[in-house]
Formats: sequence, structure tokens, C-alpha cells
Amino acid sequence: MTDSLTLFTPLTLRGVTLPNRIAVSPMCEYSSDDGFASDWHLVHLGSRAVGGAGLVIAEATAVEPGGRITYGDLGIWKDEHIEPLRRVTAFIKSQGSIPAIQIAHAGRKASCELPWDGGAAIAPDQPKGWQVVAPSAIPFRDGDPLPQALSVDEIQRIVEAFGAAARRALAAGFEVIEIHGAHGYLVNEFLSPLSNHRNDQYGGSFENRTRFLREVIAAVRASLPESTPLLLRISATDWVDGGWAIEDSIALAKIVRELGVDLIDASSGGNSIHAKIPVGPAYQAPFAARIKAEAGILAGAVGMITEAEQANEIVRSGRSDIVLLARELLRDPYFPMRAAQTLGAPVLAPKQYLRAFTKSVAR
Repeated sequence: MTDSLTLFTPLTLRGVTLPNRIAVSPMCEYSSDDGFASDWHLVHLGSRAVGGAGLVIAEATAVEPGGRITYGDLGIWKDEHIEPLRRVTAFIKSQGSIPAIQIAHAGRKASCELPWDGGAAIAPDQPKGWQVVAPSAIPFRDGDPLPQALSVDEIQRIVEAFGAAARRALAAGFEVIEIHGAHGYLVNEFLSPLSNHRNDQYGGSFENRTRFLREVIAAVRASLPESTPLLLRISATDWVDGGWAIEDSIALAKIVRELGVDLIDASSGGNSIHAKIPVGPAYQAPFAARIKAEAGILAGAVGMITEAEQANEIVRSGRSDIVLLARELLRDPYFPMRAAQTLGAPVLAPKQYLRAFTKSVAR
């Protein structure tokens, strides 16, 4: 129990100091054309920075075109993507927040329709569809197009794409990088025995199934200066018997800590339609607590964190080092300022909004 620690205690990660422990969880907006950031991204991410979040993480951003979940995903696979993103990061920094980006490859869950148009998988021979890839030729669900099992050479190409994406992210002004290793996307597919049935150096044993991620971390870390923090989002469990489990996540966290990962962003699920998930308030916070305690690495809690006191207690108790909010920050971009008021912490509002947090009479 760390009574002096609160949601509004700064946190230093390598050469970056977060002004508070509230992070904007990466949330796909499906609002890009050819991977380019638009005014939507500026306003969406910028609003959360105005609202006072210490860390603002841009959505899962594809390291190659085939790694997009949908044709509307954000991308960072070419240099032309840098300049529109730089506009977003400049605004986030102007509000006192730290801009971060999640780099990702969707694997077998790529090539889908936009979620508000149904989200169905699109076959490669259909307009706006493409051939999806995976560790093994196992579709996510019955009826989905069969993924192509990656060759070793193709795996290495994707590893290099992650490294190149990290370099572009730095050029775009991001100060923190997160690797997406959760929710049934490519890294998670390699980790889990449910989706990885390979019999080469990338499949079978725990060591082999973690090899792709270890290589991705090495490529990304080599692309970053020592001062840049590296986060890793994982699915702490598949929620399926015989799948990836929390004990695997703890073992993995110990390994990646030595490879230069600074914080584990502990989510869960997404790799099996058969998962039975006991959803409830802060239901994933225990994963962060166990990883932090047993692997000796900083951890972030996610999942139905909606109240100031709830978020503060997760941090104050030492169960996690940050909380990552998604839907609550969609409902209320100004949650951090409201939480500060509730908890009696200083409200760091933009000067344009100060009148909402003082008793002065507007003129």
C-alpha cells in the first residue's frame, strides 16, 4: 500500500515523465484513407490531451498495408504518413500530454469491413479485401477466409517493418512506443497455442512461440534512443483452457523486461470466439497486479475503469502504475480534470477552460 501515491503522481519512464497516471488507451477509429491521419485523429486525440490525460496513445497503427484490421485503419508503413501524424503529436504536446503510438499487425484478423458496416471478414478476391497472414493457416472463426501461413522470410520482413514503423513514429513526434501484442492480432497469434501450430523455430515450445515477439522487440528497441520508453500490450489470458494463460504472461514479462520493455499494458482475450470472459468493473486489473508483483516490471491496468476513486485506488494500492481508459474517455474526454476535482488534486486545465474550474465571474 502506497498512501502517498495517487492518480496524479507523475511517472518517469526512461527519459519521459508522464504528468499523471491516466492514459488514453489506443482505440481504433477506422477513419483513415490509405493509412493517413486526418482531422478526425487530430480532434479525437487532441481532445483527450485537452482533457488532461497524461499519456495519449494513438490507435493500433499498421506497420504494413496487410496488417490493417480494416481498410480504414491508421498506418505508418511509408514516410508519407509522418507529416499528418506530426500535426497530431505537436498539438498533444502543446497541451502538456505525452504522445504515444501503438504499432501493430492484425494477422488473421485483418481485411475486415468497418465495424459500423458489420465488421465481417472480406475475402481477398473482393473489393477492399486482401490475403491475410498468420503463424498457421487457421482462421479466426469458421467461414472466415483461410489465412496464409507465414514463411520464415515473411516473418523477418514483418519484424523489419516493426522496426521501420518505430523510426517513423519518432520522426512523427511520438515520445512513447507501444507494441500491440494482444487481442488476437499477429503477435498474440504467435504466442498462443490456440493459433500457433507451427513445427519450426516459431512454434511449439514457449521459447519458440515467443520468438517472433522477441525479435520484434529487438528491432523496435534498436530503432529507438535509450531515452524512449517502450510499452507492450498483451492479452494476459486467452480465457480458454489450453490457451495462453496468466502464468505465461508473467514468464513473458520477465523476458521482455530484460529486452528493454518498460511497462506491460495488461489486457486479455481476443484470440478465440470461445472465450468466456467475466466482464465487470476493473475486471482485468488483477492481471496487471500479478505481472507487476511477480515479474518485477511496471504494469498498466485496463478494463471498465470508470470512476475517479476506482482508478485512484488501483494506483494507490500498487496494483498498477498507470490506468488506461477507453470507453470512459469517449464518453467524457475531460475525465482527468473531473477526477482531479473529485480527488482534491490540482486541476491542470487549459487557460481557455479555467473559468469552468474557478469561482471567478466570467466577463
